[in-house]
Amino acid sequence: MSNVAEKLAKKSSRPAQTKQVRLRLVYIDFWSILKLSFLWSIILGIITVVAAFLIWSLLNQTGVFDSVNKVLTEIAGTGSNFDINSFASLGQVMGFAIIVAILDVIVITALGAIAAVLYNLTVKITGGVMLGFTNK
Repeated sequence: MSNVAEKLAKKSSRPAQTKQVRLRLVYIDFWSILKLSFLWSIILGIITVVAAFLIWSLLNQTGVFDSVNKVLTEIAGTGSNFDINSFASLGQVMGFAIIVAILDVIVITALGAIAAVLYNLTVKITGGVMLGFTNK
């Protein structure tokens, strides 16, 4: 075997060494964070609306609303015409969930943008965040 072939064989038999790189995060792009926080807030808004529908359906199917109506009628007396379905109908619950989801989108998007601006301002004082990466 030649000298070069032996060296190549020795190199290939050694395990690859991991290389660590330390980088400093000194800037966050405002528009990237704004788009990302908007996307996450849309996802959270959809989850809110779906969860509200599922919870209302579960409570309706298990008869919780009817049980609450019976208890409130017993407390208020037989003369009251109280019906919880007038307060917690599917349309009203979904309307409230959609309003909460819209407010969620606005607030979370604004908080993401504010966080990006505040981080970019504090980097001038602190120097940023040190991050470590490996190639493994």
